[in-house]
Amino acid sequence: MTKHAPLTGSMPALVTPFKGGKIDEATLRALVDWQIESGSTALVPVGTTGESPTLSHDEHGQVTEIVIDQARGRVPVIAGAGSNNTTEAISLAKHAEKAGAQAVLVVTPYYNKPTQEGMYQHFKAVNDAIGIPIIIYNIPPRSVVDMSVETMARLYELKNIAGVKDATANLARVSLQRHVLGPDFIQLSGEDMTALAYMAAGGHGCISVVANVAPKLCADLMACALKGDYAGALKIQDRLVPLHDAIFKEPGLAGAKHGLKRLGRIEEEVRLPLMPVTPATGEVIRSAMVHAGLLNA
Repeated sequence: MTKHAPLTGSMPALVTPFKGGKIDEATLRALVDWQIESGSTALVPVGTTGESPTLSHDEHGQVTEIVIDQARGRVPVIAGAGSNNTTEAISLAKHAEKAGAQAVLVVTPYYNKPTQEGMYQHFKAVNDAIGIPIIIYNIPPRSVVDMSVETMARLYELKNIAGVKDATANLARVSLQRHVLGPDFIQLSGEDMTALAYMAAGGHGCISVVANVAPKLCADLMACALKGDYAGALKIQDRLVPLHDAIFKEPGLAGAKHGLKRLGRIEEEVRLPLMPVTPATGEVIRSAMVHAGLLNA
């Protein structure tokens, strides 16, 4: 018996659309519908790609509530609830649970560099405060700390710890985590370029930036991988590789917003200190979208 309901497939780390400096609610609702119609299996708002660092607490809650309301239970919503302040992380997680999120994504505390025991106690405190599944977000390049497999195993003994979004880009980790924590520990890739290989080693899905722009292709790739059709998945990967690279030439959320603008779906507006992509990067993204079949040449 599995500890938690499985979370599998392609899950966009949703951008937060802005218009005139404010959250563009109508566009956000339209993006939710488009993602679900395109085959995305869960939605992940207010993470890094959702510009959570530049959202006020009220805005963070607003985006979470809009996405949950618009999803209408059609797919799970895994709401971002991370902070390097444990009290704040608990508050965000409680709000997400009250709003109706099916799970929360909690990043390892960044900047203040906690020990493994500090990370354990941080996640335990969030675990003890809510009653929905928690996905650990392990992203050493941004948080500076790397949660060990041993710490994950300790956390998995708690009632609500369900899995990990693994953005280490270390493909050995998925095998090590599967070996120590077992096949039911939910392992979600947090790296678009290596997601296919991650799946082959035992992953369950991908929380994807590129899925903002190419939701159907990303969903089809994950569906192929989940049923063991790696030849089919590789054909889709060949179409997506230039886009995986192009979107991250500059901060990925800016690249994703540029791609969405080219599709006519959002304004490209981002909040400082981030900037829209340069014209040169924009052209690389356009070319990659043509290669993927998302735009005409």
